[in-house]
Amino acid sequence: MNRVISTLLLQRLVQAGLVAWVVGTLTFILTRALPGDMAFRIAAGRYGYEQVNAEAAAAVQAELGLDQSPLIAYFHWLSDLLSLDLGHSLVSGESVVSELAHQLGHSLDLALMAMLLALVIGVPVGILSGLRPNGWVDRLALVSAVALRSLPPFVIGLLLIMLFAVQLGWLPAAGHGGGSHLWLPAMALALGLAAVSARVTRHGMARVAGSPYYAFSRTRGLSEGQTLARHGLRNVAVPVIAYLSVQLVYLVEGVVVIESLFAWPGIGHALVHAVVARDVPMIQGTALVMGLLFVTLNTLVDLVSLYIDPRRRLS
Repeated sequence: MNRVISTLLLQRLVQAGLVAWVVGTLTFILTRALPGDMAFRIAAGRYGYEQVNAEAAAAVQAELGLDQSPLIAYFHWLSDLLSLDLGHSLVSGESVVSELAHQLGHSLDLALMAMLLALVIGVPVGILSGLRPNGWVDRLALVSAVALRSLPPFVIGLLLIMLFAVQLGWLPAAGHGGGSHLWLPAMALALGLAAVSARVTRHGMARVAGSPYYAFSRTRGLSEGQTLARHGLRNVAVPVIAYLSVQLVYLVEGVVVIESLFAWPGIGHALVHAVVARDVPMIQGTALVMGLLFVTLNTLVDLVSLYIDPRRRLS
């Protein structure tokens, strides 16, 4: 068991290094390929568009060395990355690490709440559907899953704002404050995730319920609830946990859009502002953190799968 975990962690460590290099390099290239004057955008982010002129842009360009060769700038960035120095924001002057540390906590709150809601909604619906395949619950869940999965997260978010904030007035439409501000953005992310979780759980439950060992457990006199608890849930959890790694792509992608829509002060919201302001260190740092976060969460999913499924440890 320890050898399997050590091998997995070593593989993920190598993957994290490759992700850091690829994401950072692509971000470096793409930010410099964006149209417009980088020095002017950075000066506008510092002083406001009304206060920016050619002299201010030239001063920013000279201060930050934006006129140097892209190749030299790339090697400077690579050297800083190897020394774990993400630099300072070109707009605020604050350390990228300190700003990301503040923003990452808000993003993790949103992501964990969304994942929890997705499991609370999707798994029970999937179990009920799998126990009675092609029943009315299964058919209704299929239609709902197709509808929710086909809608982009920002459309779901707008519909939730219109219903719960505008029409009913139960929840705030945007911002960050008390716990009530977390529900709408988390639900906007969770509904799409729940749609997939429900179908994965349904197929896993249908396969388990049709297996010989599940049928045999009922012939021993166990009730439906006891059979499900002892022989169903653990086996159904294997594909559900494994599929969480795929859902993380949807979650990371949705965080950027949802945080901007709901003015949630996370790394997705900060990334949008950094792109507009051409704040290259913040863009690179945010993209790097999101990439490494994806690798970390995938590693946690793999470790949980190893724990609940002995067959993976033996293989």
